[in-house]
Amino acid sequence: MWKLKVAERHGPWQYSLNNYVCRQIWEFNPKFGTPKERAGTPEVREEVRKVQENFTKNRFRYKRNGDLLMRMQVYALLFMMIPLDKKISSNLSKPPVRLGEKEEVTYEVVTTAVRKAVRLNRAIQAKDGHWPTEEAGALFFTPPLIMVLYFTGTLNIALTPEHKVELLHYITNHQNEDGGWGFHIEGHNTMLGTTLSYISMRILGVGPDDKAMATGRKWILDRGGATYSPSWGKCYLSVFGVYEWSGYNPLPPEFRALITDLVLQPREEMHTEPYHEIDWAKAWLLCAKEDYYYPHSLIQDVLWGGLCHFGEPILKHWPVSKIRERAVKKAIEIIHWEDENSRYITQGCVEKAFHMMAIWAENPDSNSNAFKHHLARIPDNLWMAEDGMKVQGIGSQLWDTSLCIQAILESGMVDEYGTTLKKCHDFVKLSQCQENPSGDYRSGYHHLSKGAWTFSDRDHGWQVSDGTSEALRVGYIALFRSYTAVINTEVPHAYPPFFFPQVLLLLSQFLEELVEEKAEPQHLFDAVNFLFSLQAVWEPAGAKEWLKKLNPSKLFTNITLLLFKKLYPNYIRKEVDNFIEKATRYVENVQRSNGSWYGGWGVCFTYAAWFALSGLAAVGKTYSNRKIVRKHVDFLLSKQKANGGWGESYLSCPDMVYVHLEGDRTNLVQTAWCLMGLIEAGQEITAVYMNNCMLHYVSYRNIFPTWALGMYRRRVVKPSQKL
Repeated sequence: MWKLKVAERHGPWQYSLNNYVCRQIWEFNPKFGTPKERAGTPEVREEVRKVQENFTKNRFRYKRNGDLLMRMQVYALLFMMIPLDKKISSNLSKPPVRLGEKEEVTYEVVTTAVRKAVRLNRAIQAKDGHWPTEEAGALFFTPPLIMVLYFTGTLNIALTPEHKVELLHYITNHQNEDGGWGFHIEGHNTMLGTTLSYISMRILGVGPDDKAMATGRKWILDRGGATYSPSWGKCYLSVFGVYEWSGYNPLPPEFRALITDLVLQPREEMHTEPYHEIDWAKAWLLCAKEDYYYPHSLIQDVLWGGLCHFGEPILKHWPVSKIRERAVKKAIEIIHWEDENSRYITQGCVEKAFHMMAIWAENPDSNSNAFKHHLARIPDNLWMAEDGMKVQGIGSQLWDTSLCIQAILESGMVDEYGTTLKKCHDFVKLSQCQENPSGDYRSGYHHLSKGAWTFSDRDHGWQVSDGTSEALRVGYIALFRSYTAVINTEVPHAYPPFFFPQVLLLLSQFLEELVEEKAEPQHLFDAVNFLFSLQAVWEPAGAKEWLKKLNPSKLFTNITLLLFKKLYPNYIRKEVDNFIEKATRYVENVQRSNGSWYGGWGVCFTYAAWFALSGLAAVGKTYSNRKIVRKHVDFLLSKQKANGGWGESYLSCPDMVYVHLEGDRTNLVQTAWCLMGLIEAGQEITAVYMNNCMLHYVSYRNIFPTWALGMYRRRVVKPSQKL
């Protein structure tokens, strides 16, 4: 059976900076578990089979999974194997709170719902303090890894037969009704998604006459064949051997896998004319209309055409070829350096496949140390759910944990925290980057990382400003809310008191009792210094176009520095004040004329609403005193559905205008974002990865409704008050 394993090492070719804290991998072993667990295996397998069949049956209606396999495992441990917390298990067994259309919403009803939600989130916390979850959804994540494992001869080394079965389940579960695959699980068919998924299924042993293969192939051929793949698709197809590098923009060094029968067969299956007769000089400009998100400019076509027809031939001949050789040598040096500094996890799953290709091209030996390190970290990229096994982006452990603990703390139910707060504190503390990348990292086009947090775990090593801001904020809020919950138990909904110096002293004493060992102030200073050094999410930005989009990291940082300023008012005070002022001005300046903000890392205008209104509220700008806030509140209310919720389509992201969900549907998470934004704005409540690549954050459906209800209970509704 499949089992999720947390914070564990497996094999000699792995190493870690913090003893694998936050690592989450799925393993299959029919002998997993204690004798008592194995005794219940047939029942567990039957339940797994049922949820998998249910997803497949309804896959065209509900395309997102619910992470049910992880939850089933956690609940089994909670209720049957290690029933240590009777308060949690007894409350989770109660039916959910449901109100009829005319039933009244009271403080007591909201309290019951929040308490149940807090206990649910506590129940699925891992032993190392983080919340395991899936972060996937893009359908071009999985195929490149399958392809690179195939042509390096390591497919059967890295993947068990059970892995292959579940990878196939995932690919087939997300094939659209008309035969193709999208850019992501919610998307329309694309040539990129369809060609890569088709090749992946062939590699995993599915023959060309299979129904799924036949319908996928028809979709490809009806649109001109694989030559109409976009640039990314052409690159992967060229590596696999079913497309020629001469039909692609210059991308040194060109590399191709060994030509096998499995390569020759798709050559005949995926093109509309014989492979040797294709005019590759013309093919490099072809692109299916379904993949054409951003039309090329004339300048871009002229530039690529010049490089392809004139620059490329020159670079192949001596003495100019020496420049190319030096560039290739420098590139592979940087790849090795990045591998070592990310413990071979790499920046993300897209980079993981490319790095493995490059390592193999340099030294085609699966027994090389570098390649063995890569193979050992492949499980870090894989996630198992009822829709099958897929490749994740990079994992979102730190990000989700930071949000989840804030949702729990917003409830103010200090009696419900148990060991959750301590485990989370220890996890966040151990996940902070304590050093910069090795060597001369600036020559490798990298930034400092000391004091930062990543999006996933410390071993990943790639610092991000939004993850750093949320982690730093968690440490502050945990202390702030825990203390105020204790001194305000008689008025649970009351706002926390103002932070006077004497309160800080009492809070520090409370912290020592709660978490035993608090973070060193210097570590907090390092985090703030890191935030000051960044202009974007991953690295300092240079492109003005990115700055035109609402980047939530500005808002995370704004709120975090305000909290930090209260705790350490004298630390680089002038710089902190200046940063807050500039960040606030930026948020105001990027508001659209209709009052909305565009969210670059979520769907989309509702996502931005919460961050923007929270950031402005942190500096005292609310509905009562700022037109900019009132304007946005009016925008939000104009999008509210008749049932009180909000429902925004992912199409808002590429179209850059608000698009309602089809069928007048609402979305639970988006409604929570809007509710929290309106509360932060001070509005009286009367009712209620990447512009075109959608990611599926399964944990959001637990986190944000809990957070919104907790905020509503604490700040709006009062005991015995009816709405």
